Amino acid sequence: MSEKKDEMAADQAGVDENFEDLMQESADELDLLRAERDELKDRLMRTFAEAENARKRAERDRREAEQYGGSKLARDMLPVFDALKKALDAAGEEVRAAAPALISGVELTQRELLNVFARHGVVAIQPQVGDKFDPQSHEAMFEAPVPGTVAGDIIQVMDEGFMLHDRLLRPAKVGVSSMPKA
Repeated sequence: MSEKKDEMAADQAGVDENFEDLMQESADELDLLRAERDELKDRLMRTFAEAENARKRAERDRREAEQYGGSKLARDMLPVFDALKKALDAAGEEVRAAAPALISGVELTQRELLNVFARHGVVAIQPQVGDKFDPQSHEAMFEAPVPGTVAGDIIQVMDEGFMLHDRLLRPAKVGVSSMPKA
């Protein structure tokens, strides 16, 4: 009987040892599965974040294309505005009296061009003599000391500038006073 007890005890020890081995293997496998789950969860979260960033980027690009997509065309149309303006400026009183319909047509064309610009977010920058020079919207074509002015004052406007919404299409071309402080 003692032999049977010893045999049973040995069998029990073997079972216990096998059980402990199985438990250890299960724990190791569970740890591996948890690590794999955490890695997959992390990758999933990163993928979601990337997808959201791509969606936001696409939306921003769409808005910019909608707002600023016509900037090249608008920039190409600015010389047309300049030509119309120069034609009207060059027309003296004689021409205005001799061809009022022509002058009216040029003025109408210029107004219509400005209306089209306005519908698409293009607005003129119209600095006046005496305004302060702003390097964000003006381009200094020359500097000259003019009595009665302060350094940085606009003393002459050569060309109007234009903005497309909040972006500069073309700076206004101006002359700036360089009068030293007294």
